[in-house]
Amino acid sequence: MNEKLFQYLWNFKVFSNFDFKDTHGNPIEILNFGKWNTDSGPDFLMATIKTKNVTLFGNIELHVKSSDWIFHQHSHDPNYQNIILHVVFQHDLELEEFNAKNIPTLELRNYIDENLIGKYEKLVNGDQFISCEKLFDPVKIPFHFHEENVLKKLQEKSTSIQEDLERSKNNFEAVLFHHLAYSFGLKVNAFIFKQIAESIDFMIINKIRQNKTQLEALFFGISDWLENPVDDQMKIWKREFDFLTLKFHLPQIQIRPKFLRLRPPNFPTIRLSQLADLYFQHQNLFSKIISAQNSDELYDIFKEVKASEYWDDKFNFGKTSSHHQPKILSKEFIDLIILNTVLPIKYTYHQFHREEISDEIINFYKHIPPEKNSVIKNWEKLKVNIKTALESQSMIYHFKNNCEAKNCLNCGIGFKILKEI
Repeated sequence: MNEKLFQYLWNFKVFSNFDFKDTHGNPIEILNFGKWNTDSGPDFLMATIKTKNVTLFGNIELHVKSSDWIFHQHSHDPNYQNIILHVVFQHDLELEEFNAKNIPTLELRNYIDENLIGKYEKLVNGDQFISCEKLFDPVKIPFHFHEENVLKKLQEKSTSIQEDLERSKNNFEAVLFHHLAYSFGLKVNAFIFKQIAESIDFMIINKIRQNKTQLEALFFGISDWLENPVDDQMKIWKREFDFLTLKFHLPQIQIRPKFLRLRPPNFPTIRLSQLADLYFQHQNLFSKIISAQNSDELYDIFKEVKASEYWDDKFNFGKTSSHHQPKILSKEFIDLIILNTVLPIKYTYHQFHREEISDEIINFYKHIPPEKNSVIKNWEKLKVNIKTALESQSMIYHFKNNCEAKNCLNCGIGFKILKEI
């Protein structure tokens, strides 16, 4: 038994019977178990009990052992002066201060099924993909589970986007640019690409977006790739970057993307050229994204985006590849951009303007195919039905926030497993 599980059992009233008696044999009726307090102070607030024909209102403190009251030094803490009941799993010490104040102690060891404790220990100590793997059943997934998870994830991303908005003086177009850059960088270069984007005043992007060569020159120059040109095209980019540096007084910074452990199609050279093409093709990119009514309209925005012709037979500067083909965005990559950047931006924008869009956003997820990764494959092995991005995003979020953290007590699925003894 640990205190976290003990609080959980009290909050959800998971007991074999409720004929409670205190450690002196006096009956105790719990009229209100109290509100679970996750901050400092007593564990349950605003509770009501009846004992010795007296009704008491106040707070309840829970401990695994009675002696923990002393160990935690609650005696002289003013936050614990309104205790009406001390609830313990094991009564190992008689506390004179409670006897003097007529505060009863309730020992619950004989009111809790030992099978439940064993089941919980198996959950949190398991080393499988998820702790409850041997007990898991997709039928235990609650109704609206996926919708709730995706909305939680969107809300968390929205909080991060709102922080960026504050720094950008509510310039949604600039924040979209920063977050698109992050997505184009994938895991290896995500933060680096976002740094590059944030180092550029978005006003400059707006002024040069009709010139794809200048956009590429800007990105490549800040990446410190143009100092020693090895071919004519690189010389053009360097000349344009030098011109932009003088014209816009660009800061003398170099932010170098990484190539290590990347497949050639994901090289930063290719991804930055594609990002430049996206802004070159769509002069009103932000408004197109916000006005899109379905996933097909969003896909249409990205489907023609490709790196410039220079990269048709290259992945790095001056190095010709045997494969000659346009470097377009794959459908899977577009889906990731839509899921990780576009939909969170749309959600935040409508929240910012106090417009309810939850149902619309959920509908987008229902029409986008699921991601394919190791987490999804493991859920599928457990017979979870994953047909759309709604399910995949939900199960990825759930795994990261509950399963990896072994947060079984705050998991709707874990709750059902523990109750089915």
